[in-house]
Amino acid sequence: MAGEGDSEPRKSFKLLGFLDVKSVPCARESVLYGSLGSLVVGLGHFLATSRVRRSCDFAVGGFICTMLGYWFYCRYNLAQQRIRQRVLKEGMRNKILFEGSSLDPERKQTGNERSDS
Repeated sequence: MAGEGDSEPRKSFKLLGFLDVKSVPCARESVLYGSLGSLVVGLGHFLATSRVRRSCDFAVGGFICTMLGYWFYCRYNLAQQRIRQRVLKEGMRNKILFEGSSLDPERKQTGNERSDS
């Protein structure tokens, strides 16, 4: 049946023995973009110079640079997103907490309430 295979845990793929590509955020995309960058740089250098060994060196360098570049870009965006989520969560908590009270910033104060404060 279709639901039988769903209960089994999936095997994780570890890159270099320690980087779990499945559970680490941005790891999968970094490796994929790095391999694409490797292919582009290596093939481009080979087509330009026809030197195989040097092109392989450039391909490895392209992989490392592309992977690290996208890794830092993705992690930076992830950190920004988490900060925005934290600020939004705090704002929603304050909205629920202060709604209807005298501390509610959206509540219109009448003349009596202003003189009491």
